[in-house]
Amino acid sequence: MRIATWNVNSITARLPRLLAWLESSGTDVLCLQETKCTAEQFPYEQLRELGYEAAVNANGRWNGVAVLSKVGLEDVVIGLPGGPQYDGVEEPRAISATCGAARVWSVYVPNGREVEHAHYTYKLGWFEALKTAVAEDAAGDRPFAVLGDYNVAPTDEDVWDPAVFVGSTHVTPAERAALAALREAGLSDVVPRPLKYDRPYTYWDYRQLAFPKNRGMRIDLVYGNAPFAKAVSDAYVDREERKGKGASDHAPVVVDLDVQSAGA
Repeated sequence: MRIATWNVNSITARLPRLLAWLESSGTDVLCLQETKCTAEQFPYEQLRELGYEAAVNANGRWNGVAVLSKVGLEDVVIGLPGGPQYDGVEEPRAISATCGAARVWSVYVPNGREVEHAHYTYKLGWFEALKTAVAEDAAGDRPFAVLGDYNVAPTDEDVWDPAVFVGSTHVTPAERAALAALREAGLSDVVPRPLKYDRPYTYWDYRQLAFPKNRGMRIDLVYGNAPFAKAVSDAYVDREERKGKGASDHAPVVVDLDVQSAGA
């Protein structure tokens, strides 16, 4: 089974690239983030023509997540149970589903904006709710993973220059402690291999030639439980999909699973 996660930064803007990538990549399950559309605007029909069912949590604002699957789509849960609101709104940042032998969450963790901003406090609260919500599945016997844009670089090795990020979100001790708390719930970081250079960055800013200079960050993560991690046969960042006109500022992270090895 091939499972991937990708912040597409607007499914409408990226649809031709998304459809072409799905056709060429052999992906069975894709977790999407930042769809930036309403559920009614989501391209169900185009995806159905390629054999994908879709579960969507989107309201047309700056968020939106989805799970696409060729191997079944059951037990869908829309939203983050017990999650906090921001400005009185429950933002569409999480969706989960069972796809064949595995259960997955697609998550778009709040950015945090600035350390002193209310959005940063919201981000930490969101992580706490996520840890609680996934605990049962994380401890289970079925392959399970939380995939998505976490908006946190786990270590200094996951940013191109740690000095540039001093005092900024995405690298603070509190955010990294939230990742550690997720691992304590029974999940581990499935670190992909880079297809070029020595670090598996997943995000490069559009500005200042960040991509050609490889000034990136690893913030799109796959956190899997023990059966999921045991089944991983390969994981990589599809850096090629960040190239060219009309690309998202994130690249897909792809994980290959031998579900038989996990006893699934």
